Amino acid sequence: MNLLKRFLLLTLSMVLAISLAACSNSDKSSSEDAKSGAESEAKTQDLEEKLVIYSTHGEDMLEVVADGFTEKTGVEVEFINLKGELADRVRAEKENPQADIMYGGASSLFITMAEEDLFESTKPSWEESLDAKFKDSEGRWFGVMQTPVVMFYNNEALSEEEAPKSWADLADPKYKDMIVSRDYVSSSQRATIVSLLDYYSSNSSFEEGVEYLKQLDQNTKNYYGSGSLHFQAVGKSEAPISYGVLSSITDNVNNNGMPLTMIDAEEGSIVLTDAIAAIKNSPHPNAAAAFIDYAGSEEVQVKLANEFDRMPTLAEAVKQGPEWMQTPLKEMDINWGNVAKNELEWLNLWDTEIRDSGKDIAE
Repeated sequence: MNLLKRFLLLTLSMVLAISLAACSNSDKSSSEDAKSGAESEAKTQDLEEKLVIYSTHGEDMLEVVADGFTEKTGVEVEFINLKGELADRVRAEKENPQADIMYGGASSLFITMAEEDLFESTKPSWEESLDAKFKDSEGRWFGVMQTPVVMFYNNEALSEEEAPKSWADLADPKYKDMIVSRDYVSSSQRATIVSLLDYYSSNSSFEEGVEYLKQLDQNTKNYYGSGSLHFQAVGKSEAPISYGVLSSITDNVNNNGMPLTMIDAEEGSIVLTDAIAAIKNSPHPNAAAAFIDYAGSEEVQVKLANEFDRMPTLAEAVKQGPEWMQTPLKEMDINWGNVAKNELEWLNLWDTEIRDSGKDIAE
């Protein structure tokens, strides 16, 4: 009988110990969950109630990104589309910034503006997953999209044999009045012009690059102030040859039924790194840092890739994008540091001494 009592007491003790351990672990887990939730709530509470974005991106895409950020954080987002005036606005407001984020524009522009002390360093959660070529070493800007600029033509107006094969071909007199493009205000047009000048400077001479651009201007029929007018001109064969952002070409082929064919140029296509940065001394710095973390995340990059054909910079996001993104694009060799150093001077040269502004057609 004493042996039985001992066995029962031992069993009871073991059950009690297990029960107490379970309760302890449960309390610990609940405590950790509560702590995590409190930290998350505190982080959200640290954000300002508003965020102002200056951007070159289309409003439809901006709305998707802004709405997603608001849903995630509760922060109200105001975005202002400035196209080619974006950098000038940020520079003009340096002493009293009115916006928090600069979203859109080639990395060469961001390199220059970072050196002008216009951006605040941030450290988004995905930074280490981003290739070094897509970011500033001091965290002042990050590439969140790759924007290929490619040549294309109307395949109902020209055969493949008749179409140009290289960027150099665009200067051939036989293509006079057969080319249209965006106007000087377009950020992609500005980036294309300075990229071509850098390419010629590296592979022949700067002077040859200037002569090339002069002939390209002579062959250009019109410069359009809107993307829709630009593509309509090619689609209707007012001029059958052009160059532009690849995502816009695929959009007009897939959604507007335009007979457009991309040209895999012999020199390669110009692949811009489209960047984002937090503006220094902005009104809402915490919300700005949170927005960069959100806008450059794998989740958002994948969403923009599949809904807007915007090519990601994160390798894992590229894998989840449309089929056309899985084929590596031959890329023109551009020295972006050299572009950044000379961009303002080169753009002024293009605007004042090379292009014929009489060919501009506004919206």
